[in-house]
Amino acid sequence: MVERFDVVVVGGGHAGCEAAAAAARVGARTLLLTHRLETIGEMSCNPSIGGIGKGHLVREVDALDGLMGRAADAAGIHFKLLNRSKGPAVRGPRAQADRALYRQAIQHLLAETPGLTVRAGAVEDLAIGPDGRLAAVLCGDGQRIDCAAAVLTTGTFLRGVIHIGDRSTPAGRAGEAPAVGLSRTLARLELPLGRLKTGTPPRLDRRTIDWLGLAADVGDAEPEPFSPLTERIGNPQVECRITATTPATHAIIRANLHRSAVYGGRIAGVGPRHCPSIEDKIVRFEGRDRHNIFLEPEGLPGGPDADTVYPNGISTSLPEQVQRELLTTIPGLEHVRMTRPGYAVEYDYVDPRSLGPSLNVRRLPGLFLAGQINGTTGYEEAAAQGVIAGINAARLAGGSAPVRLDRSEAYIGVLVDDLITQGVSEPYRMFTSRAEFRLTLRADNADLRITEKGQAWGCVGLARRAAFGSYRVAMLAARERALQDGAYPAELAALGIVVRADGRRRSLFELLGHRDVVVEALATAFPWLRSVPPRVLNQLQTEVRYQGYLPRQQADIRSFQREEAVVLAGVTFQDIGGLSAELTGKLTRANPDSLGAASRIQGMTPAALAAIAAHVRKQRGAANG
Repeated sequence: MVERFDVVVVGGGHAGCEAAAAAARVGARTLLLTHRLETIGEMSCNPSIGGIGKGHLVREVDALDGLMGRAADAAGIHFKLLNRSKGPAVRGPRAQADRALYRQAIQHLLAETPGLTVRAGAVEDLAIGPDGRLAAVLCGDGQRIDCAAAVLTTGTFLRGVIHIGDRSTPAGRAGEAPAVGLSRTLARLELPLGRLKTGTPPRLDRRTIDWLGLAADVGDAEPEPFSPLTERIGNPQVECRITATTPATHAIIRANLHRSAVYGGRIAGVGPRHCPSIEDKIVRFEGRDRHNIFLEPEGLPGGPDADTVYPNGISTSLPEQVQRELLTTIPGLEHVRMTRPGYAVEYDYVDPRSLGPSLNVRRLPGLFLAGQINGTTGYEEAAAQGVIAGINAARLAGGSAPVRLDRSEAYIGVLVDDLITQGVSEPYRMFTSRAEFRLTLRADNADLRITEKGQAWGCVGLARRAAFGSYRVAMLAARERALQDGAYPAELAALGIVVRADGRRRSLFELLGHRDVVVEALATAFPWLRSVPPRVLNQLQTEVRYQGYLPRQQADIRSFQREEAVVLAGVTFQDIGGLSAELTGKLTRANPDSLGAASRIQGMTPAALAAIAAHVRKQRGAANG
């Protein structure tokens, strides 16, 4: 008997979990298929969530009622708001997590998602119907599962190969077989495939580290949750320590570079430039005699990962014995026991320029891709793609139009747009510098920006809807009252608040933006401030501090939206005079949906954009005439 689901999601990593949960929240009957149920939600590399740019993505995933933020809050053991001394636009929430607790949290959230079935299975092929649309996924055991849409989230498993020195093993990650059949399927469908690589450091036995004398890396005294649905962080918080490589470490690495899988020529895939291996660091930064290493516990005392430490900063593919040797040259690790060697993993990815804005494969309706299969790196980037792909797969199955977030609305929009218009030359990682509208795309206002959109799309549940509604009402009421209330300089001076004695009345909203004004002093004159929830108060302060910059940003956004409104559907770029053959080829391959998307294709010129705009105006005029 052939089973049927509306949506089938392949892969139980961060992209797959978010895609499956999102599709089910929208109302699709959804199946999540993964090799091993016990590894659902596995943190394959660094046991952390968030960071600068990445934390923005987590907040946005959470604003669309995704899982990652709540799971990180449930598993977090070391929280830190990065860039705290800088403006709110570039601050990045980050949390170390207990690996086992994170898996447990994700699996629990999936189990309580209505309409979602989770099952172990290996998808090896896809079936295409006579209409040219995806019809089913085909499993290795011969089972056929019919579906209206499928989301592939295969991570590093597509023809994955693990490299340690001169030893290579087919695997998607340590101890798990690669997905070979799906790679063959994608090649048969003539999707453009490439090879990328990533890596991980060795794991260390906590009990064999000499912790004394190592600098402490302490988390925030008051941990800040990722999700507003999290009332408090309940886990004990741990302390990390910092050590560093030494000249002796570098000498060992230089002497063995030829034995590294990367430098020995055994890997063709390109690795992430912004997360280099220790070999890359030694080669690229020849003049430096030390590189910091953060010793991060992977679990709480008493848990299954309590004695495992992740040495963040020394990802490597050197031979196992060389890894042991170089560890002994690092302060605090002279007698350390390595419990698992570091390795590089090389895998297939699909050029994301073959995708549309909904992360659909343009040439195969019904098929969506999310995560590292699209050339990205990082849990957060994968989760963000998973949410969008899952929502759109469910909407396709239900007969609704696809939805998207654009660059002016969310970092998720920046991520997807970068991928589908520019492609990747290395694993893509999110940074705040990638967002031209980052003053408005802050981590603190993610739900204010996109939760209402999520509600309209049907992916926001009742609990989130109620919590957001209450917050938004409180926010609007507090802003309105703060704009109405105020005081004159003399009244403020009596409270110890010094402003220019110009006789001008300042609104409370304006006063909240003064960096030297203590809120408690203002609460003496305006007692109602004491009843304002801390998050609402912080949001008011951030808004007023940015208000001088926002009009220009809003003007830029309006200009951006005008270009996005010029639709290029149906345009034949070969018919446009004044375009070079190179740009014509790029436009034809990328098939941008709008003039704005065309402007972001690498090598695009103002003259070419003007020619495209003129062609569209002429074409539209002829159609209307």
